[in-house]
Amino acid sequence: MQKIKRLSPRLANQIAAGEVVERPASVVKELIENSLDSGATQIDVDIEVGGVKLVRVRDNGSGVAKDDLPLALSRHATSKITVLDDLEAVGTLGFRGEALASISSVSRLKFVSNDGQSDMAWSAQTEGRDMATELSPAAHPQGTTVEVKDLFFNTPARRKFLRTEKTEYNRIEDIIKRLALSRFELGFSLKNNGKVIHSWRPANSQAEQERRVAQICGPAFIENAVHVDMERAGLRLWGWVALPKFSRSQSDLQHFFVNGRSIRDKLVSHAIKQAYQDVLFHGRHPAFVLYLELDPSNVDVNVHPTKHEVRFRDSRLVHDFLFSSLHKALADVRPSDEAERSYVAEPAELVMEAEPTQHALGLSARTETRPYTGNYSVPAGSSSFSGSSSVREQIAQYATLTNPDVISGGEMERASPEQQLVPPLGYAIAQLKGIYILAENTQGLIIVDMHAAHERIVYERMKAQFSEQAIQSQPLLVPQTLAVSEKEANQAEDCMDVFSRLGIVIERVGPESLLIRQVPTLLHADDVEALIRDVLSDLIEYGSSQRIQHHINEILGTMACHGSVRANRRLTIPEMNALLRDMEATERSGQCNHGRPTWTQLALGELDKLFLRGQ
Repeated sequence: MQKIKRLSPRLANQIAAGEVVERPASVVKELIENSLDSGATQIDVDIEVGGVKLVRVRDNGSGVAKDDLPLALSRHATSKITVLDDLEAVGTLGFRGEALASISSVSRLKFVSNDGQSDMAWSAQTEGRDMATELSPAAHPQGTTVEVKDLFFNTPARRKFLRTEKTEYNRIEDIIKRLALSRFELGFSLKNNGKVIHSWRPANSQAEQERRVAQICGPAFIENAVHVDMERAGLRLWGWVALPKFSRSQSDLQHFFVNGRSIRDKLVSHAIKQAYQDVLFHGRHPAFVLYLELDPSNVDVNVHPTKHEVRFRDSRLVHDFLFSSLHKALADVRPSDEAERSYVAEPAELVMEAEPTQHALGLSARTETRPYTGNYSVPAGSSSFSGSSSVREQIAQYATLTNPDVISGGEMERASPEQQLVPPLGYAIAQLKGIYILAENTQGLIIVDMHAAHERIVYERMKAQFSEQAIQSQPLLVPQTLAVSEKEANQAEDCMDVFSRLGIVIERVGPESLLIRQVPTLLHADDVEALIRDVLSDLIEYGSSQRIQHHINEILGTMACHGSVRANRRLTIPEMNALLRDMEATERSGQCNHGRPTWTQLALGELDKLFLRGQ
């Protein structure tokens, strides 16, 4: 073997560049993060030839003093940490002091800065040499401009692995979009080959923030998203989560930020996936733009070279907070919210004209129906609706039941839309092929999948009843021995109360052995062994588990599917209206247990377009 030798600074920087400077997008990310840490309020980025020929990042931040410029381009030099304890509560994005040194070792770099303390700015230039930096006076307002030219000019082996100009540019654009989402209070601009592509002004109000999100993630996302803002135990979660109906075929619209840092974390992904568990169609992915804020000392951002992953001090607390917050936000969405969101035209007054009889139209009247008398009960108050009543009479009766002093049937024509109290899903007018309910509301036509809607209603009722009665368990005639690792046995011993609340009683009987004594009545004993292993795996990795509850919910969902109204069952108008009212009061009623949509809205404007009305 050869003797051990110290690497030259240039070679050490080029090796370090392998971690930091993977491609032009990596350069853009590091430079913008430095600008963010400098307190800039405006950041402008210029790109040429996919960032290979030029990357220029300009900001109006605090700048760098002349004496600090050579240090700014050297390794392990930073203004962001001074002692080891600072790593326990990192509040900045870049803090290792490696980026500029690594970038300068594989490019021609020019660093111009003005700290605002003198009349003159200073420029520092390097070209991949051994830490040599040339200083010269320059003209520049307060702030910094970093130019990176001819990336990988001295490492051709690295350069040949770059993709096409368009691909490299797209990666840069993705980075800038993500950083623009991370800081709404900042202005950003992007210029590619001399052409302005994006220009975002600072967004301080929620409306301005939603406008930026729509520009970056698409208007369809923000139109189908719910704004959340929840705080508990020193944690705050805010942002936007898409409704389940706006799911994606891949996880390409998922942005999660921890204290302003964009991350992709297994614990976070698991919590969000759990929150969407029984409202998302299989194989689909949720879309979200979410921000988690917590004390910097409670999160370690230095666990990955690119800082894309973090480690939470109390992972169980964070997981449970994310899950419960998003689960509640999705559950609180009611048809009234979605009906209002889906209607983009000016609201038109619901005109209740005299209902013509079928005889008057020269059609044969068909009054014979097969009444539905299954396990779906009509709520109190709905029985006052008659199957032959007009929509006008139904609204008048509903209004009288709700507030008898507001409207009487004779005053219906003179009542305002607000006084008419038309519910979000309107009133049933017909049933189509024994499958769909057609209803009319103030916006237009509502179409409801009868079986899917009732399945969700029955499912949510069964879950509520089950949780109120707690999970019932039954002793096994012959306790079942389960061989596990010592780590799993330790975890099981620490979490006996978790299993007990879920109806499973286990006991540690050896260093690597557990004894299963009781299991939930709804679960078969043969399925419990694999389930307990999966739960232990979740507890070890995420600090919590929803697997047992998920299995129980699957059983309840199957029971609800068999217990709900089936297709081709004829419902009366009162039964249809009762189903609509229950949908309005039921959590997650926009999707069935399998994630399929239960209803849709066709606004009057959309119907007019179909028939070319007004054109």
